[in-house]
Amino acid sequence: MKTNYKVAIVGSTGLVGRTVLKVLEEKNFKNCAYTLFASKKSAGSKVQFLGQNYIIQELTEESFKFKFDYAIFCAGGSVSKKYIPIAVQSGCTVIDNSSVYRMDKNVPLVVPEVNPEKIFENKGIIANPNCSTIQAVVALKPLDDRYKIKRIVYSTYQAVSGAGKGGIEDLENGMKGLAPKKFQHQIFNNCLPHIDIFESDGYTKEEYKMINETRKILNKPLLPITATCVRVPVRNCHSESINVEFKSNFDIYEVKMLLQNSPGIVLVDDIEKDYYPLASKADGYDEVFVGRIRRDYSVPFGINLWVVADNLRKGAATNAVQILEKLLLI
Repeated sequence: MKTNYKVAIVGSTGLVGRTVLKVLEEKNFKNCAYTLFASKKSAGSKVQFLGQNYIIQELTEESFKFKFDYAIFCAGGSVSKKYIPIAVQSGCTVIDNSSVYRMDKNVPLVVPEVNPEKIFENKGIIANPNCSTIQAVVALKPLDDRYKIKRIVYSTYQAVSGAGKGGIEDLENGMKGLAPKKFQHQIFNNCLPHIDIFESDGYTKEEYKMINETRKILNKPLLPITATCVRVPVRNCHSESINVEFKSNFDIYEVKMLLQNSPGIVLVDDIEKDYYPLASKADGYDEVFVGRIRRDYSVPFGINLWVVADNLRKGAATNAVQILEKLLLI
């Protein structure tokens, strides 16, 4: 690995930003010079990272005059809209965790296990997909390669950490009988079929993210997909029921072996031992856990999957760091 790459982490004090730092430490990314940015409110605070004390810098329009090679943005859509063009103009290549550029036809939307070749087609920006999309396409890509997907039905069960610090606080406060501040209703003891805003046709923006991002990543712009996205009272890790219809027949054992041998996947599928993916077991891991694999008898070539992953890690931070790894040719 070449040394002395200059890397900016924007939004380094938020849930995803802190997780990015943790993943970089675990992967021992010591051969880069890092600058950590956050809002004015967090500027001046100290963060222990890679054995050193880093002082958080305030992100301003002048920040990218330092000529960074790469930046990971974890600070939300408004920050990405304002500052990414400035960063790119300075010669920096940006990996963006927000939804701002995901559906831009000139911006690659990348999951390294699925479409790593798109990383090097960037024009200064690489988009990190939605957390729930990432874990889904890791499981779907090898199946599509082998059997060709005809249709997908998504049902998601998404943890409160996907809504940031406020989501976690709503869950904790709800357990104490306090009113919610982040969500429209109490999340404790509830499942809320409402993530992001409602569109005029009744779908939520989150559901359309999954539909459109899956199509883009799998390079199937007309693939029939529907989704229902639900927030559940789980602190971390998203779970998904994915129903898939293929164009050709398949053998269940072959499907399991295919998934087991695909990158980034851990097969957890033994019903005799009550062995299947759980959010509590995926917490803190980078892999996508797949189980409850069974034929759907309602269509000729259908299958059901249960897919679980840590939404802060593989669903956001780890995926971004994996993209950075590819850029650095590690």
